[in-house]
Amino acid sequence: MTNPDEVTVGQPTECALLKLACHLRVAEVESKWERLKEIPFSSEQKWMAVQVKETSSGNTKYLVKGAPEMVLKLSTKAYTGPETSVTLAATETEVIKLAITTMSSQGLRVLGLASGTDLDSLVFTGLVGMIDPLRAGVRESATLLVQGGVTVVMVTGDSIETATTIGRHLGLLQEPVNPRQLMSGLDFDSLNEDKQREAVASIRVFYRATPRHKLAIVRAHQAHGSVVAMTGDGVNDAPALKMADIGIAMGEHGTDVAREAADMVLVDDNFTTILAAIEEGKAIFYNIKSFLRFQLSTSVAALGLISLSTLLGLPNPLNPMQILWVNIIMDGPPAQSLGVEPVDPDVMLRPPRDQRKPLIDAQVILEVASSALSILAVTFGVFLVCVLLLFSSLFLGSNSSYVLA
Repeated sequence: MTNPDEVTVGQPTECALLKLACHLRVAEVESKWERLKEIPFSSEQKWMAVQVKETSSGNTKYLVKGAPEMVLKLSTKAYTGPETSVTLAATETEVIKLAITTMSSQGLRVLGLASGTDLDSLVFTGLVGMIDPLRAGVRESATLLVQGGVTVVMVTGDSIETATTIGRHLGLLQEPVNPRQLMSGLDFDSLNEDKQREAVASIRVFYRATPRHKLAIVRAHQAHGSVVAMTGDGVNDAPALKMADIGIAMGEHGTDVAREAADMVLVDDNFTTILAAIEEGKAIFYNIKSFLRFQLSTSVAALGLISLSTLLGLPNPLNPMQILWVNIIMDGPPAQSLGVEPVDPDVMLRPPRDQRKPLIDAQVILEVASSALSILAVTFGVFLVCVLLLFSSLFLGSNSSYVLA
């Protein structure tokens, strides 16, 4: 590939580096080197390397990229020009660390690059910064979720500076940033289970997190009594996606492993889609609850009317045909209307329900009882008036006639 405008397919990081090489006009050097072996990236070492051989001379070297601080530890020299380098002293190291902090503070994902014949004494060649901008509507979606009682937590392998900047853009961190809302995956893993349960109540951003740390974070939230939904796209996210109550994988850029481990797949890789799914789920739940309140209220009122009339020795207020007709009216139209009722705009502001709480709780029973008593009082009052009028006409010899409905 030599044209930076060409469409690339693959991992976003690799595609970005390839386009950068094209812009710098160094992509054509690929033909001069032969790949010998690869040391894959792992979340523990946080770097990857390939060993290449120059076709003309036969010389071999390692090309390394990864977390800047980890690549810096493998480096003993710094690149200053073609075939020239200087020993990495404290001054040069501080300059590089300052550059890393400055780039990370701008929300860039920073990679360190190095090369050399020995992995223990590399030449640090430079830094690359790339950004994955937030999609339109993500911040607003996260804010609306928080207002509705949903705790949004960001777990990333990036540095604390990058994580802080993105956390501010998402609205998870407010100015001035409270250090108690951030924690590294290593620090979290060092806590015991009780301390982890306490920590997840306030931590909103986890940085430098590995797959093991993600599992621990999910477990801690579940132990705290929360229903955990987790999003992920990589192979390393698969264990946490499987552990979460609702694993959500990315459909466009997610790996097959992540999609297999997840319960849901977002075909558009859009966080806002999750908001729409939660909104629909809440609307269905509250519609079912409203329907049950209505059905139970009218049914209890009908049973109460017949029971009270029987206890008082009065005629049966409803014959079987009337009961059947009332049931048809109570079942069909309300179910149809609730099924097509649009989502209440305020439904997202209602807090999530406790999954251990029954659908028909004390509040629902109280509402059903109060509604049923109101219906019973009005209906029985009308029935009693009709009965009194009927008996008065019979005993007083009135020529008028009354028919009980």
